Amino acid sequence: MAITAAQRAASGTSELTATQRSALNKAAWRLLPLLTIAYLFNYFDRTVVGFAALTMNRDIGLTSSQFGFGAGLLFITYCLFEIPSNMVLYHVGPRLWLARIMITWSIISASTAFVVGPYSFYAARLLLGAAEAGYFVGVTYYLSAWFPVQIRTRMLAWFLVGIPLSTVIGGPLAGLLLQLDGVWGFAGWQWLFFGVSLPCVAFGLIVYAVLSDRPQDAKWLAPAERRASRHAHGRDARASEVGILAGGARPARPRPR
Repeated sequence: MAITAAQRAASGTSELTATQRSALNKAAWRLLPLLTIAYLFNYFDRTVVGFAALTMNRDIGLTSSQFGFGAGLLFITYCLFEIPSNMVLYHVGPRLWLARIMITWSIISASTAFVVGPYSFYAARLLLGAAEAGYFVGVTYYLSAWFPVQIRTRMLAWFLVGIPLSTVIGGPLAGLLLQLDGVWGFAGWQWLFFGVSLPCVAFGLIVYAVLSDRPQDAKWLAPAERRASRHAHGRDARASEVGILAGGARPARPRPR
């Protein structure tokens, strides 16, 4: 994850100063592992219901059509709340809002273990979609505040590693949790929801405790590194303005009457 000399030459980050590279390396190691692991669990929350259905449908009396309908309801509220969620994130700050997203999706996903029929299952899925809305776009916005354009794509690629990892780890983990059937009176599918959901409460609290909204606010960066990081982003902004003035964007034409 550290930025090597070869990577700097390939991506154009050789223009960055040593202090800027030091700040970016610290930010990469502090932000990306936590956000990527949380995204891994985010995908667990979406896909674990398929493993749970192996025994959950029988226990609570769901038909195949009811299960399929309920599983898809998550994406309705996810889409509806995506833009409002990120508008709030912009106003209250990424650290607080990303932590809120993690904690609420964790609690709601875990509460799916207590559904008793189709309507409670539908309600849990709708609430989960609303709770998860804004995480991916919010993290993308957050990373843009920390990493200049030269390396931003690579940082986003590290974050997206959570998607294939969730596929690789999800199946074996689901199998282990389903084997807890009967422990403390809970069915295996209930343990499945507990096991993949509740860890995100801890992740949300850690996000709020250790992340910073902007490089300027990061006490774990040296003062010189904070200034250097701000300067790198200022150069990005000036480059964008130059591109627009040079013809990167055309002036809007008047609408025909």
